[in-house]
Amino acid sequence: MDQAVPVRKGEELNVAALEAYLKDHLPGAGGRLEVLQFPSGYSNLTYLLRLGEQELVLRRPPFGANIKTAHDMGREYRILKALWPVYPRVPRPLLYCDDEGVLGAPFYVMERLHGVILRTKPPEGLTPAQMRRVCEAALDALVELHGLDYAKAGLADLGRPEGYVERQVRGWTERYLKARTEEVPGMEQAMAWLPAHLPPPQPAALIHNDFRYDNLMFDPGLRRVVAVLDWEMATLGDPLMDLGTTLAYWAEANDPPGLRDFGLTHLPGNYRRAELVQAYARRTGRDVSGILFYYVFGLFKVGVIMQQIYARYQKGLTQDARFAALIHLIREVGHKIQKALETEKL
Repeated sequence: MDQAVPVRKGEELNVAALEAYLKDHLPGAGGRLEVLQFPSGYSNLTYLLRLGEQELVLRRPPFGANIKTAHDMGREYRILKALWPVYPRVPRPLLYCDDEGVLGAPFYVMERLHGVILRTKPPEGLTPAQMRRVCEAALDALVELHGLDYAKAGLADLGRPEGYVERQVRGWTERYLKARTEEVPGMEQAMAWLPAHLPPPQPAALIHNDFRYDNLMFDPGLRRVVAVLDWEMATLGDPLMDLGTTLAYWAEANDPPGLRDFGLTHLPGNYRRAELVQAYARRTGRDVSGILFYYVFGLFKVGVIMQQIYARYQKGLTQDARFAALIHLIREVGHKIQKALETEKL
């Protein structure tokens, strides 16, 4: 079970202002407010609120981020509000605040769910059979998401599926160039290779864009996904782009140690990356023959995300000590890109 801890230095909230706002805007809110923080995650910040006998979860942008162009709390709240009645794997959103005078940035509050989030340290006694059930439950949740009628959910205007892949390649390349602190050969190679190998269009789906074990909450028996978390990058687009991002985080036993820290996919019982692709194809009927492109793009995007965070750390805009070592992971991602392009294998 994920445990909240005291708030990291530099990421404290204005407790008095937040307590007053919640009592004014959240029905039934009362009592003294206590704020803790969920320490994992590298982007939007997540806090546990104890307000009287209530437990809530608050999400806000990271300190030092450009919230005008990213970390859109209103958009994330809207997605959860639309999904909650039709996709039974999201927490219920309760309140959105766009008044930056309260916490210095927009934020939203949702119900707190309880379950298991699989991060870098496996639960004691985790068996290969349990790991296989986790793997299959995660795939079930992804396939269900990609089959959702997003128009019926009221999300038909969430994104522009036409030209999505080309825009993504261009956009993530621009982000990398803005945040680059050194040349990483594999990342440079991807920037040249991806626009020259764009795949044919795929039917659009609602895609999460950060679908991996530590963004999933499982029931205590590890048999089903209770909730899919962190919807900040969700949009409408090619569902294989979603799968490609999942593959980028899907480390195998022979991957470098740093990349195995992405999660527990390297443990016995998990599908290998190629097996995951084939299982997805069987369940969806989608053509996955061009999966190399999506895998390379996924690796490149993961590298860019880490590069953006590392650049913020170098500039002193965040004090989270975990970020100091990200440059080593970016280099390892670059090596993975080079290997994938050389071997044409996942």
